[in-house]
Amino acid sequence: MALNTGDKAPDFTLFNTEKKEVSLSEYKGKNVVLLFFPLAFTGVCTEELCTMRDDIASYQNLDANILAVSVDSLFTLEKFKAEQNLNFPLLSDFNTTASEAYGALYDDFVLGMKKVSKRSAFVIDKEGVIRYAEVLESAGDLPDFSAVKETLSQLN
Repeated sequence: MALNTGDKAPDFTLFNTEKKEVSLSEYKGKNVVLLFFPLAFTGVCTEELCTMRDDIASYQNLDANILAVSVDSLFTLEKFKAEQNLNFPLLSDFNTTASEAYGALYDDFVLGMKKVSKRSAFVIDKEGVIRYAEVLESAGDLPDFSAVKETLSQLN
């Protein structure tokens, strides 16, 4: 089921790379950029997350927290985060509950893999309402970062 702007963002609780539980509801009162990405250590995912890393100041200036989610194990994400020096939480949706809740899950991906997160970007406002939603069918495409930032600038 696809989520649209104006919908309440589904809450979730996932483990981060420090093996701590993180819930979306902990970010109430803050703007969140929620990214789903297919797989750590792949070219486009690395490009996407490094783009966010390198532009983190823009998002901080827009009063936004970044959360990035994939179905990778938290151990894989821990290595990926360290290797790429990522400066925001990576969350493991190993059991696909968050990806499913956001309509961001491939039934069939490449190389026979099933249940992989679709590259997606959501902007969730301080009240927990989705203000921007982009779920990409092609894993080779990047989210529209300028639209994400434009949405955030309208929230402040």
